[in-house]
Amino acid sequence: MRIMGIDLGEKRVGIALSDPLKITAQGVCVLERKDKSFLEKINDIVKQENVSEIVLGLPLNMDGSKGKKVDEAEAFALVLKEKTGVNIKLWDERLTTFAAERIMIEANTSRKKRKEKIDKIAAQLILQGYLDSLG
Repeated sequence: MRIMGIDLGEKRVGIALSDPLKITAQGVCVLERKDKSFLEKINDIVKQENVSEIVLGLPLNMDGSKGKKVDEAEAFALVLKEKTGVNIKLWDERLTTFAAERIMIEANTSRKKRKEKIDKIAAQLILQGYLDSLG
């Protein structure tokens, strides 16, 4: 059984998966939200990879308060649970996109490639934070 991490962006959705022992997170792909089948693609990965739980990034404000984006993430979590049938865990994602950007800048990744990969790396950071919390 694996755990899936999701970074829900406005345009793209980053996907990451844990290893079977639930120790490390690996970025898997980025899906376009405008693609109406992106929920089906997530569900396909859940089935193919034997995912038992999904960790969805919760975009809290820097002071920890909830904003409009939190409502969107919570609504998406309900749809995702209904579609996949697995438990959804909301996880504080503050600064994950910023951290992903820093990682890619330090690796001299071009601006174009950063745009393509940032959501996948953010999903990986969200999931790794959750895995680390499991001890």
